Amino acid sequence: MLFPPGLEAQPFDHANEPDCFIDLNLDQVIAAVVAKRDEKTLRSIFYSPFRNEDIVRYRQAVFSDLERTDVFALFPVFCEAMRSVRANLGYAEQISHRSHKHTVFLRAVRLYCQGVTSLLRDLQSVAPQSSGLRNLLGYLNFYSESAAFRKLAGEADQLHEILSNLSYDMLFRGDQVTVRRYASEPDYTVTVLERFAKFRETEATVPAPRKTMDGFSLNHIEQAILEFVSRLFPVEFRRLDEFVGNHREFIDETIARFDREIGFYVAYLDFIDPLKHAGLPFCHPEVSVSSKNTLVEGSFDLALAAKLMQEKNVIVCNDLQLSGQERLLVVSGPNQGGKTTFARMFGQLHFLAGLGCPVPGKAARLFLPDRIFTHFEREEDITNLRGKLEDELVRLHASCEAMTSDSVIVLNEIFNSTSLHDQIFLSTRILERILATGAIGVCVTFIDALSTLNDKTVSMVSTVDPEDSARRTFKIIREPANGLAYALSLAQKHGVAYEQLRRRVRP
Repeated sequence: MLFPPGLEAQPFDHANEPDCFIDLNLDQVIAAVVAKRDEKTLRSIFYSPFRNEDIVRYRQAVFSDLERTDVFALFPVFCEAMRSVRANLGYAEQISHRSHKHTVFLRAVRLYCQGVTSLLRDLQSVAPQSSGLRNLLGYLNFYSESAAFRKLAGEADQLHEILSNLSYDMLFRGDQVTVRRYASEPDYTVTVLERFAKFRETEATVPAPRKTMDGFSLNHIEQAILEFVSRLFPVEFRRLDEFVGNHREFIDETIARFDREIGFYVAYLDFIDPLKHAGLPFCHPEVSVSSKNTLVEGSFDLALAAKLMQEKNVIVCNDLQLSGQERLLVVSGPNQGGKTTFARMFGQLHFLAGLGCPVPGKAARLFLPDRIFTHFEREEDITNLRGKLEDELVRLHASCEAMTSDSVIVLNEIFNSTSLHDQIFLSTRILERILATGAIGVCVTFIDALSTLNDKTVSMVSTVDPEDSARRTFKIIREPANGLAYALSLAQKHGVAYEQLRRRVRP
């Protein structure tokens, strides 16, 4: 379900999260996506974007199918059935009593067969369009008609019916229980209830028997009774033993892999569903490994949006574009204006696109990078005996050495720990080095001059309310940087502009 035919051998076994995750707040996103699921398997998938248009488009088609309510509804049911299968098998491993162990195993087999059969029937009824789900449907048809599956399901159902129809008596004398074959004694339950019906004043509700969490836990008395029953019916329980011996590895490898991989789609769609219902747009981006022309309409920071939605706050969407020779968005403007959020959005978009996931936005055209580099401010690490500036230089040098023309980089206010003169000099050299590689990216800064380094840089500015310069709009627009104009508007608002001060102190 993750790869088109011919590309199934692609690795996605990343055990550790990518270096960019914390800076882009993708660690928060993926933690929420995989919560209460098979985290280890799903995390390795979400840690592994691909620079391959065929893989991305294959996954986008599956997502498109699953965005249909009737299609999506099939898979949580199947996943829950498989979770129950695994839970029963895990529980059976812990049981020492053979008959009890094998009975739980039989239940797992029947749940598995019912899950496969139900998924086949339901998938046929919704007629999926993606090659991924059509291939699954074809395999389910083949597998369900195979001699091995038909034998497994048939024997399991037959054994279940045989064991369900076993009848036996239990005789209680004090603290002793005798188990024997059913001797055709009449059932006096109905007679007793009818005799005492005239004394009934109200219709009493018969209390439901206490249910165990798994439905198969037995105490020591119940296990002893089951042992006696197995001795009374040796032929039937011998058949059960033989069934278990013949089908110990009954789960088909392809079905098991599908169960793991469909969770990737279901988990992500479950996560973004509340955001979509709140009116936030998601789209399947056009992707390319060659064209760096980038266009995004109405996007937002996914991690921040999830948080703001819970707090019932407004989420502001932004656009961005890189075309022709343009490679770097240089974002300036007032503090707390959404610049860092915009930079994170840029990185998130490219990472999620590489996974094949729907991305935040009305529409998007994105480049598929080989790697995403980030550089955000870090707390000073006393263990490496480096100062803050030296540490920044070391980290940026490592990124520049590893970067290629196919990389994406996100820089957030670099070299803030040094003087303005040094910051301008160092920032200029770093951006020139990045632009020379041909990589694309975004740089958040308060240095206006960085936005006009050459024709590869694009200036974007965080805006304020024209009526109130202290009020941030969190809109980032494409226009020349003008930090002096914003500073002047602030000074005028607070009455400290040059002319205002001159009038105030004039003798």
